[in-house]
Amino acid sequence: MKPSIHPTAIVEAGAKLGDGCVIHAGAIVKSGAVLGDRVAVHPYAVVGGDPQVLRFDPATPTGVRVGSGTIIREYVTVNRSTEPGGHTVVGSNCLLMACSHVAHDSVVGDNVVIANAVLLAGHVTVGDHAVLGGGSAYHQFTRVGEGAIVGGLARITLDIPPFVMAAERDEVAGLNLVGLRRREVPREAIGEIKEAFRLVYFTPGNIRDAAARLLQGGAFKSRQARQFLEFMTAGKRGIARARRAPAAGAGGED
Repeated sequence: MKPSIHPTAIVEAGAKLGDGCVIHAGAIVKSGAVLGDRVAVHPYAVVGGDPQVLRFDPATPTGVRVGSGTIIREYVTVNRSTEPGGHTVVGSNCLLMACSHVAHDSVVGDNVVIANAVLLAGHVTVGDHAVLGGGSAYHQFTRVGEGAIVGGLARITLDIPPFVMAAERDEVAGLNLVGLRRREVPREAIGEIKEAFRLVYFTPGNIRDAAARLLQGGAFKSRQARQFLEFMTAGKRGIARARRAPAAGAGGED
């Protein structure tokens, strides 16, 4: 099915639209943007605009890639990369709610929900199935792990590990157990994530060192638990800390 483009929308030469895309009134899709099938761009959103970097040369060939089935609501802005030949990336089946912003060189995974007025700075990475609450803001180069959920108006300047709940200023409140169960993560894997969370956060010492020791020990077999620990050993920023000692099960809702 051919793309549907409203007469008042602007699709620049060099933009590519997949089958079934809908570009609503007043929306702008800039040159270098590549939209997968069935992407919807709602009124006055801008996909592929120049990065907000003072020294950026607009002649630099960069772009944006948006995966199939993603919905981009009103006044969303997704800026193109600063690196020659690079792309800012938004995955498939995402929902970017009104007035949210994805800055240059960020990478958003699949099935991510970015609520109203969320602000992602440059080079932010968001894992699959993450949920970012309304009005939350993310410092450049921060990472949000797979399946994490971040509360509204949170200020994130440190990395948020996979499968956790975070809020306020870089505070981890426990595990996103509801999200894990909705995705039908096996009970055994959830048990391992709980144990890894407890050992990393509530054993004295350095978090990264603790995670590395647990990985080397080989006691955790599930992909999810190992992913949780591997996340801790990487990144350019620090790891967000738990706000208090864990309740039974080290989770948000047991």
